[in-house]
Amino acid sequence: MFHSFKRAYPAKLALCMTLIAGLAACSAGGLSALGGKRTTSDSPFAPGVNTRKDAEDGVEVAHRLMHAGEYELAIRAFNRAALASELNAEILSGLGSANLGLGRLGQAESLLRDAVKKDETHPEVWNNLGVVLMESGKLAEAQLTFRKAYALDNGESDAIRDNLRLALAKSENSVTIPDQEDSYKLVRRGSGDYLVRPAS
Repeated sequence: MFHSFKRAYPAKLALCMTLIAGLAACSAGGLSALGGKRTTSDSPFAPGVNTRKDAEDGVEVAHRLMHAGEYELAIRAFNRAALASELNAEILSGLGSANLGLGRLGQAESLLRDAVKKDETHPEVWNNLGVVLMESGKLAEAQLTFRKAYALDNGESDAIRDNLRLALAKSENSVTIPDQEDSYKLVRRGSGDYLVRPAS
């Protein structure tokens, strides 16, 4: 019995060594590493998150969606940005502008009024409120709002200056000036502006 165990021992040892080598191959890159270099496309699993790359700014994503006319998606992006940081004047202004793009004038006006209550120092927000007021037919209040935006901006923004000019022209001679609501420009905080055409 003792002799037969001695004879079987080398065979068992060889089997164990084979299994260990196989496991080592799997942990070092899988069996495919033995036959060639493994690529990402060979893996059935989704790639992992690259933690070294900075996350995309949520408000910037929302502004890009606004430029693309994707107002519903922009609203979702602004809401996500608000959850990640805070519901500030820029996000409220963006939400108001997106609602204007969808033709929801009441919601747009309410959000933009909240935005100017939160921060009265940004001409962009006053400008966007003026655009909504023009779309709602509140001409007198819209003019005052555009004047406020223009004064805060020191006349530096072409879009705000043009909006005020259009509002004044419309009030002075509304018979000969055709409907120009679609020409009013919304201004985003930072840089750039975009034209929103409300849904009919």
